[in-house]
Amino acid sequence: MKENRNIYWLIAGGINFFTAFIHTIGGQLSLVNPLQDSYLLDQTKAEWLGVWHIVTILLFLTSYLLVKNGLGKTQQKQPEIINFIGVLYISFSVPFIITGIMYKLLAPQWILLLPIGLLAYFGTKKLTTN
Repeated sequence: MKENRNIYWLIAGGINFFTAFIHTIGGQLSLVNPLQDSYLLDQTKAEWLGVWHIVTILLFLTSYLLVKNGLGKTQQKQPEIINFIGVLYISFSVPFIITGIMYKLLAPQWILLLPIGLLAYFGTKKLTTN
């Protein structure tokens, strides 16, 4: 069973779970609560909160898929799905890098998103070269 493991995907899944927990707890305290207490329109608050929780769901579900496939617990690994997750996460990091440059500040989300994407991608490449 150990030979079915993909360490790249397991590390990516672990970082992703860590990111999901930071998003859920830290984000709630530092972003969600202040915005919910702001003078934004209720419609804007409701939509923003919905999008926030879509991201939360995405983080946890992709974490699960990375770990499940990384452990080799599935009958057949799903490299296409993991590769897609990798491309998504690499793409997700780009807006944070660009806005950080534009505003001359650190938007740190890319520091977690980019490695997850790269590990997922390289883990898929390793799988196809073996």
